[in-house]
Amino acid sequence: MKTLIAPLAMCVVLAGCASSSQLSTGAGNDAFTLWSPQFPDGGALERRHAGDLSSNPNCVGSNVSPALSWSNVPAGTKSFALLVHDQEGRNGLGVAHWVAYNIPAGVTSLAEGEISQPSAKYTGGKSTLGLPTYMGPCPPARTGQHHYVFTVIATDLDPGQLPAGLSMGELLDRLNGRAKAGSSIVLRYGRP
Repeated sequence: MKTLIAPLAMCVVLAGCASSSQLSTGAGNDAFTLWSPQFPDGGALERRHAGDLSSNPNCVGSNVSPALSWSNVPAGTKSFALLVHDQEGRNGLGVAHWVAYNIPAGVTSLAEGEISQPSAKYTGGKSTLGLPTYMGPCPPARTGQHHYVFTVIATDLDPGQLPAGLSMGELLDRLNGRAKAGSSIVLRYGRP
C-alpha cells in the first residue's frame, strides 16, 4: 500500500497543484485558485473546525468544515475533486481527512459545514478513517501546528463517472491524465 505522502506528491505532478501562498482570494488573478472566505492561506482553523469523534480524545471540536471557493475554472472542466490532507498526521505518514469527487463543474463553492455531511454535490471517497465526509483535525496535544492541505483538482471526467469509496491514492491514480489544473491552500490547527 502506498503511503499518503506519495499520492500527494503525485497530485502536484499530475494536477499542477500550485500553492496559492501569494493569493488570499481568487480576485484579480487568472490562475485556477482555491481559497477560503473565512481564512487566509496559512491561517489557523478554529476549534469548532476540529473533529468530534467521541471515541478519540484528540477530537475536541464540532467537525464544522470551513467554507471553500474556487475561481478561474479551466476550459473543458467537467468535474472537480477535493482533498484534505494532514501531512504531519500519524507521525509523518499523513492522514487523509476528506476525499471527494464527481463535483459538477457548475459548483465553485461549498458553504461552511456543508462537507461535514453527505451531499448530492459530491461523491464521498474514503478518508484514512474510512469516512466519506469531512473529518476535522484531531492532532494529539503538544504535537505542534499541523498543516491541512486543501486541494481542488479540475478534471475532464463527467460527474458520476467515478465510483464511491475511493481512497486518496486510488482517486489520484484514476485522475492520472484526466486532471486539468489544481490549486491548494494550507490551514493550520494544533492543540496545546
